Amino acid sequence: MSITAAAIARPVATSLLMLGVVLAGLSASLLLPRAPIPNIDFPVIGITASMPGASPETMAASVATPLERRLGQIAGVTEMTSSSSLGSTRISLQFDLDRNIDGAQRDIQAAIAAARADLPQALRNNPTFRTSNPAEVPIVILALFSDRLTSGQLFEVAANVLQQKYAQIEGVGEVSVGGAALPAVRVELDAPALYAHGVSLEDVRAALQAANFNGPKGFIDERDRRLTLYANDQSRKAADYEGLVVAYRSGAAVKLKDIADVVDSVEDVRNHGLSNGRTAVQIRIFRQPGANFIDVVDRIRALTAPLAAALPADVEMRIVQDRTLTIRASLHEIESTLLITVLLVVLVVFLSLRDARATFPASVCVPVSLIGALGVMYLLDYSLDNLSLMALTIATGFIVDDAIVVVENIARRIEAGEPPRAAALTGAREVAPTVLSMSLSLVAVFLPILFMGGIIGRMMREFAMTLSVAILVSLVLSVSVTPMLCSRILHGHAGPPQFFLLRWSERAFSALHRSYVRTLDVALARPGVTFATLLATILLNFHLLQIIPKGFFPIQDSGRMRGAIVADQSISFAGMKEKLVQFVAILEADPGVESASAVIGGSFGPGGPVNIADMLVTLKPLDERKASADEIMARLRPKFARVGGASLFLQSVQDIRMGGRTGNAMFQYTLLSDDLEQLRTFAPLIVEALRRDKTLVDVSSDQQDRGLRRSIVMDRSKAARFGLPASAIDNTLYDAYGQRQVSTIYEPLNQYHVVMEVAPNLQGTGESLDNLYIGADAAAARRVFSPRASMSARSVVNSAPAPMIPLSSLARFDDGVTPLQVNHQGHFAAITISFNLAEGKSLGDAASAIAAEIAKSGAPGSIQGVFSGNAAGYQDALANQPLMIAAALTVVYIVLGILYESFLHPLTILSTLPSAGVGAFLALLGCGTELSIVAMIGVLLLIGIVKKNAIILVDFALDAERRRGLSPEAAIREACRTRFRPILITTLVALFGALPLAIGSGEGAEMRRPLGIAIVGGLLVSQILTLYTTPVAFLYVDRLRKIFGRRPARL
Repeated sequence: MSITAAAIARPVATSLLMLGVVLAGLSASLLLPRAPIPNIDFPVIGITASMPGASPETMAASVATPLERRLGQIAGVTEMTSSSSLGSTRISLQFDLDRNIDGAQRDIQAAIAAARADLPQALRNNPTFRTSNPAEVPIVILALFSDRLTSGQLFEVAANVLQQKYAQIEGVGEVSVGGAALPAVRVELDAPALYAHGVSLEDVRAALQAANFNGPKGFIDERDRRLTLYANDQSRKAADYEGLVVAYRSGAAVKLKDIADVVDSVEDVRNHGLSNGRTAVQIRIFRQPGANFIDVVDRIRALTAPLAAALPADVEMRIVQDRTLTIRASLHEIESTLLITVLLVVLVVFLSLRDARATFPASVCVPVSLIGALGVMYLLDYSLDNLSLMALTIATGFIVDDAIVVVENIARRIEAGEPPRAAALTGAREVAPTVLSMSLSLVAVFLPILFMGGIIGRMMREFAMTLSVAILVSLVLSVSVTPMLCSRILHGHAGPPQFFLLRWSERAFSALHRSYVRTLDVALARPGVTFATLLATILLNFHLLQIIPKGFFPIQDSGRMRGAIVADQSISFAGMKEKLVQFVAILEADPGVESASAVIGGSFGPGGPVNIADMLVTLKPLDERKASADEIMARLRPKFARVGGASLFLQSVQDIRMGGRTGNAMFQYTLLSDDLEQLRTFAPLIVEALRRDKTLVDVSSDQQDRGLRRSIVMDRSKAARFGLPASAIDNTLYDAYGQRQVSTIYEPLNQYHVVMEVAPNLQGTGESLDNLYIGADAAAARRVFSPRASMSARSVVNSAPAPMIPLSSLARFDDGVTPLQVNHQGHFAAITISFNLAEGKSLGDAASAIAAEIAKSGAPGSIQGVFSGNAAGYQDALANQPLMIAAALTVVYIVLGILYESFLHPLTILSTLPSAGVGAFLALLGCGTELSIVAMIGVLLLIGIVKKNAIILVDFALDAERRRGLSPEAAIREACRTRFRPILITTLVALFGALPLAIGSGEGAEMRRPLGIAIVGGLLVSQILTLYTTPVAFLYVDRLRKIFGRRPARL
């Protein structure tokens, strides 16, 4: 017994099975996680190493390069980048999507151990690593404000209590605290007072180290008790240090307060954070790879309220950025779009069939198929995201097609006088091959995507699988539930429709049908002209594919912007702080901006150039700001330009961010060379040329090699005569200017430091180094300054036990430039150019402009260029587009050939595709939309949708030839005349199913719109042309079949 006969014979069992599918799907919908896109987190591991005081070039040569040699040998590494700045190196390894991250971590640990022998001895701690993506933005930013507590005290609250609490939340990967530093005791030294008292910087450091000790003291056992020993060997506050005796000179004690100001401050005073225009300490929370956005943020919000209530009364904690607000709004928008689409599809079916009883069996497939797909999504561990919901929305337009074909054929038989039960069984069996061909060939379109690797395959696999499942569920329903309902509901024609809209639609359809039959006869009478039209559309496809703008992924308006303030490389911290305040004021004055959070000083990462500040901007909801993120950035650029000596580069935060390197704009192009000096020479020329190009905006580079440098050129022989090795001079310089942590204060919740340096007000003078003195060996100094030495020379040595030698007498000072940052990609020196696209320009236009400017720059062949991040994804997508189309066509041809047992008739069906391609490309061009991955999926869907028309015609014509002996011409004409209604209905249903995506607005519309535009445009053009070209193609193919089917006559 067939599935159709069983369903008709057992209506109760069929209904209960359908109910079970619905209940399972509804239960799954409550359990499915929600996310912006499918889980395609890149396996990225970051390695950091610190060697305080080392120059960027030293870090690159002695730390980054040895590590890169070992790390580059790890299997599965697709990209390796490094950035070396003052005292730190950061290396980012990106692995293949299929690489096991735990295994990669073990390999990294082994590589670091192998490289340890090649690393400098001054690197006291081994490099560390953790799973994270530097290009990822936080999902939540919290800010702490207080009118009474200092920034150091706020930082202490955040670091000691809040950071650990948030890190314990399931799904949280990293919690960073920035905008200030931990409290510390700062010793700000008065260099002239040091010389006057005959005390060296090393004397101060030794005294501070000795004055603060926390070691074991033991215990005393008395006869009947034990006493644990404690001592006041720890000095905790600045006041405890002021009376510290540093040295004795001429029998008098020199106390610390005599030569320095001792203050309760922070470890690093060169950190500053702003949120909502107020000084703030920020907590940035990142999710673990694979964790669900919305679930993690819900847990964070649930914990925030009790934590905020437990804080001191004068501390305010506020969530200043929540990345999921726009994600939730976007999902709500597409869910609303899905509901509207379902209602539109049902309305179109009703108007087309003109009978409520016939509408119900066809329409019931829509919700049941969609709900059933949710159950399979849960089993496959998918999520409700923009792509899966988009798949369900677009599926609504053609999962009903199978049921329409079945219902229309059954209704036609009932109207012809057959009993409903017999008509349902015979009618469903008659079109079953057609329905099977339509569904399987549509699913076949997505088979290449299901087996495609890389970012495109991983991203679109969930879309393709969800859509395929919905189609297959609808196929089963169409040959089971739909015939069963028709056998119970349809009972002959009920007479002319009474509702005026139905009467109008009937008259419109009849007029359209008569016009089509007349024009069809004209097309069949002139097959050459019609076939030439088909060939012209094929050629037009190739032309349009060449000229259409191409991109990677639609640029989203996520309501979040990430920015970087890049100032002159010689700027001071105070100057940078002033620029930060100016830019934040400009941002918060814009009516579309809700808040801005910024940090200066690299407190969220190890090191980094001092002239770069990090900024994250939250825009107002889309319905309040009335302007897109691109429009807001465009109107802010002239205002930013008025701030001299610094630039602010903004980019919209995207759900898909490829690569492990951050940039100042959305797209990156990296210049590589094994000759660093040559790279530094040509990179600025290329950047300037690109800034003049109208295709790009916000062009900048990470080239940081113009920082000011003051070199201390030591006279080693003279220093040696005073018994001063180079290390003594280096230590003195570090004591004076390195914010050196010389002692540790142990507290129950944390450890704090004592920091020493020359007072900031004395560092700002041009004579700072001239006032620096070094304690020399007394015996050596007496040998140098003999009695015969001049009085001026002997005055250098005072009566102190350790004579004070001015640094200026041991070295000269040369000013020059120095790199603030050295970058590598792979094993090559790298400079990355970041850029955004000008309005109306595509990534393909940018690629052409960059290639042209590099060619004109005269850069030598040793300098190579590659796209990075999302721009690299664009290149991969561009290379895969022809492959995707060719693979889809091949698979569809194979499936149709198997179903029809013919090599030629699949060509008739595939002849419908050129017109759909023309329509899609023209629609994208007319709407100014790029041919992105999403639009390409629309083109692939058209391959599956528009061939349904040809399948309906070819099936009917072949059946008429076989059963009734009609000629090919008569068979195809009758097929066009008889099957015009189901073809029109299925096309209209698919058209209205895609229309809400094409014209939709609201959050996330920019991602959905290319798919809808491509499908609507393709359906409109293909519906007009294929009704004429398909019959002609059928006749030409039939002639070919007869030619190749002839056998040679016997001799």
